[in-house]
Amino acid sequence: MLESTHAAQVAARRNELRPIIETIVAPGKPFVFEVGCGNGHFLTAYAQAHPDQICVGVDLSKDRIERSEKKRRRLKQNNVHFVRAEAADFLAVLPDSAAFSSIYMLFSDPWPKRRHHKNRLLQEKFLLAVAKHAAPGTPFYFRTDHTDYYNAAAKEFTAQSGWRVGEGAWGFEQVTLFQVRAETYHSLVATRV
Repeated sequence: MLESTHAAQVAARRNELRPIIETIVAPGKPFVFEVGCGNGHFLTAYAQAHPDQICVGVDLSKDRIERSEKKRRRLKQNNVHFVRAEAADFLAVLPDSAAFSSIYMLFSDPWPKRRHHKNRLLQEKFLLAVAKHAAPGTPFYFRTDHTDYYNAAAKEFTAQSGWRVGEGAWGFEQVTLFQVRAETYHSLVATRV
């Protein structure tokens, strides 16, 4: 009974997402994707610096999405969109023709306790879903202040035959709120092959 209720909830969330995605993702036009966009600081700065590119950020927090949207409206940016969604749901309903020009994942929750590692986003299933929309040469930029998560992410990317770690420079530098708070951090660039 619980499984069928959960499956119904996931289906309902995904059905709500489809029309939203259809209005912001144009077939055949790659877009910048930020997973866990927080309050939109990074992506609004990116969109301002790259007005010819479409940018889409997803986050679970309603409050964060509302703050991101407020920034977007204040800056009158039409090339950036923020969607409240789980990354897995967003990827599941993304049309097959949708493509990423680059992917950013900055200071996501590292789920530091070993028993919670299963909740980390950077795992095989997620990387396979991202790879489906990433052409060869598409960069994935990952940054964290958690050394264990960085090492686990590097190991996961290396284990995937579709990604090569360590190629290319960081795509766009914009200091985020979490980056300011971090004493140190680690950056990883993986490229789709």
